[in-house]
Amino acid sequence: MAWRREAAAVSLPEVHRSIFVPNKAPFWRKMMAFAGPGFLVAVGYMDPGNWATDLAGGSKFGYTLLSVILISNLMAILLQHLCVKLGVATGRDLAQACRDHYPTPVVWGLWFLCELAIAACDLAEVIGSAIGLQLLFGIPLVWGCIITCLDVLAVLYLQNKGFRYIEALVLTLILTIGGCFVAELFFAKPSLTGVLLGFVPSTEILKNQEMLYVSIGILGATVMPHNLYLHSSIVQTRNFERTNEGKREAVRFATIDSTAALMFALFINGGILVLAAAAFHFNGHNEVAEIQDAFQLLSPTLGVGVASTLFAVALLASGQNATLTGTLAGQIVMEGLLNFRLKPWLRRLITRAIAIVPAVVVIGMYGESSTTSLLIASQVVLSMQLGFAVWPLMRFTGEKAKMGEFANPLWIKILGWSTAIIIIVLNLKLLFDTFVPESIRRPFYAFFGLSI
Repeated sequence: MAWRREAAAVSLPEVHRSIFVPNKAPFWRKMMAFAGPGFLVAVGYMDPGNWATDLAGGSKFGYTLLSVILISNLMAILLQHLCVKLGVATGRDLAQACRDHYPTPVVWGLWFLCELAIAACDLAEVIGSAIGLQLLFGIPLVWGCIITCLDVLAVLYLQNKGFRYIEALVLTLILTIGGCFVAELFFAKPSLTGVLLGFVPSTEILKNQEMLYVSIGILGATVMPHNLYLHSSIVQTRNFERTNEGKREAVRFATIDSTAALMFALFINGGILVLAAAAFHFNGHNEVAEIQDAFQLLSPTLGVGVASTLFAVALLASGQNATLTGTLAGQIVMEGLLNFRLKPWLRRLITRAIAIVPAVVVIGMYGESSTTSLLIASQVVLSMQLGFAVWPLMRFTGEKAKMGEFANPLWIKILGWSTAIIIIVLNLKLLFDTFVPESIRRPFYAFFGLSI
């Protein structure tokens, strides 16, 4: 059916259609005009929440789980393409589309869940940045968490200067992360044959329960729900023609942009796992899951003094990068679902406070060793929200009454719904394994012939 409500105010009004797209220009010129939003989205696929799962996968199982990272990345490419189509074809981001389709109680529920997910994601970014500051400068984690508040000033300054400045900063930090891992992989000298074979899916992943559990963690930590809201909004910063031909062109170029950016994210996530495999797994360190342990072991294991420093620089850049996009996502969700606007500085401080307070309290009470547990908890909260973002996205983009000629064809529907169901089922399993006592889980899995 068509939308219940007419479209209201535009998303991110201060930057809406602010970037000029030439009507008649060569391919490369148009590609440059559309390049940028994909890299803001890719940030969420290489944030500190992914590091622990990638480190665990590489140190325990070598290169085997590279295939899981590849599959999860392909799922992400498909979902972000659908976000582009929704934003371009309807002029609505995912949050606005939910408000215009669902009744008010459902919208409020979606808003609460999404705010919870953004706070959880912000928590991972706060902890990641704080760990990076501690590893580089010896700053205690509690103070590192508090220092991360200062990034709100950078976000506000750049947002006032123009959206291209935010994109430029994000790209600079991404290239910093990429440069660090290129150097790390050069030092580690991984087996090229082993890496290539790692991208081939193995049946062992399904047979080995421990390997399957880490795989679910990688999948669960990869697709971030707030990225779906973010991408469907920031694609509208481009001032393309609002004809069907102009929209088709916008979808094509924006998809190229996001696909290229997510392939770079694949390199980062794969690089973390390959580094862990080459440096730890094949040197007898099979239980490295904590970021601090990886930092301590890298330089001695590789015999290169700067290796640990580069690792910490990449972690700090990753955490700071993710906070920039988290700010925008929070604004988009509140404005889109509730049609309610706060001043950006107030919005950012509220979101950051919600993340910093639990981090400071838990670290203060239980010590710095609790950071890994906090990171895992943040990923569990994200898992709970993911289905509530993927399901509406698939429903809206599949309806011709809403999308017109841009509605998903049958093959996209099959791939998209399969992806959505896989993500939801795996995340439900992650929640089941996290919260249900072993006394119940063991007979449950035994009934299906599985072991814990």
